[in-house]
Amino acid sequence: MNPIREESLLKVLLSPHVSEKATVTADKHRQFVFEVAKEATKAMIKSAVEHLLKVEVDAVRVLNMKGKTRRFKGIKGQLKSWKKAYVTLKDGQDIDFTSINVEGGK
Repeated sequence: MNPIREESLLKVLLSPHVSEKATVTADKHRQFVFEVAKEATKAMIKSAVEHLLKVEVDAVRVLNMKGKTRRFKGIKGQLKSWKKAYVTLKDGQDIDFTSINVEGGK
């Protein structure tokens, strides 16, 4: 794989989104939720998951999450808007986040 393309794929997936709903969805439907870059497309997300996590992706659904309005000591503020992706895996595929090795480091 081209090093420039591989570097851009590393920037697509920001983090797995862990919540109660995401855990139930992963157990029932083999769908995993990721926080992704705002400019990421479905094709970019699919190739990043397949390349980085070594699984076969069946489908990708993308949602733009609007930042919530918050108030602190009478001052209104806005959380950042972000993008999340529901990645459906093919039959027999699974992602185990506890055994993933991160390359690099010290």
